[in-house]
Amino acid sequence: MPEAIVAEDDDGIRVDRWFKRHQPLVSFNLASRWGRMGQLRLDGAKAGPGDRVAAGQRLVWPEIEPEAAASRPVARPRDDLSDEQIDYVRSMVIYMDANAIVINKPPGLATQGGTGTSTHVDGLLDGLMYDLDVRPKLVHRLDKDTSGVLLLARTARAAAYFSKGFAGREARKYYWGLTIGLPRIEAGVIEAALAKQPGSGGERMHVDEEAGLPAKTRYRVLDRAAGRAAWVEFMPLTGRTHQIRVHAAAMGHPLAGDAKYGGKEAFLTGGISRKLHLHARRLVIGAPGGGKIDVTAELPGHMADSFALLGFDLANGAPIVEAPQPVAAAKPKVRRLSSSTSGNRRGERRSRGKS
Repeated sequence: MPEAIVAEDDDGIRVDRWFKRHQPLVSFNLASRWGRMGQLRLDGAKAGPGDRVAAGQRLVWPEIEPEAAASRPVARPRDDLSDEQIDYVRSMVIYMDANAIVINKPPGLATQGGTGTSTHVDGLLDGLMYDLDVRPKLVHRLDKDTSGVLLLARTARAAAYFSKGFAGREARKYYWGLTIGLPRIEAGVIEAALAKQPGSGGERMHVDEEAGLPAKTRYRVLDRAAGRAAWVEFMPLTGRTHQIRVHAAAMGHPLAGDAKYGGKEAFLTGGISRKLHLHARRLVIGAPGGGKIDVTAELPGHMADSFALLGFDLANGAPIVEAPQPVAAAKPKVRRLSSSTSGNRRGERRSRGKS
């Protein structure tokens, strides 16, 4: 009968999760049947799919019946990466420790594959295994045209820890963007519920106070170029799809290069690139062993060029020591955006406290 010794990285997970990681042909139903028949053993004792394993334990299970294996879909094996692909993905690495790898994702590179997408971060992760025998795991994502900090977990345990940090809004994410025109209020919170826009195939979001999910983005203007554009730091307090892009447009100041949400008005003349100007500049998140991971990513070439052309002083973008926290007291009356007024500034409100 097949057997395995539970590794340290799998300590504490359920038996069914262990099979999903290491024996994907073993379904939950199959593991349950083995458990009922007493064929699934953990250190010699009967086990079920819901039992938890501990590092060093010996897990034994029956041979997989051919018909059961044939009924399970088999993933197509990944192609080996070329030396050029490995060099390419490793050139993005800006931080690494025992639990995490952080890359500075370039604009135009998708995080995961999709229709018509053959090159993406997920497909290059084999090139970031280094001294481990497992590939890193994605724990969050960036839009294809958004550049900047992307965190990868090096172990399953680290992935669970980081995922909890993102889900619990404990991770602090700072984005730099270039907006068309100057926000009327220099620092504040944009609060407008977001939903998928009907008829867009899920590719486009819009403000919908009735059916949308709550979305908040804190922002502050860091510099300005006359009345043409503003360099704005965004800190999303929720994690909705395209949140910063939709909120910036709803404020009346779409991001430069964002034709999807700003239309033809989202482009500047005078040599400013037509690419999207949104960059995940900094990430602060708790580390599994204690302490914090605090990583900053340099601007992509097109944004660095645009900032230089507009005369922005990068010293104005010095990181703040502590991220501002949402006010927990009674909510003030806030004017929110409605789908019929998404072109004005009704979603913008004055900040209460530091920004």
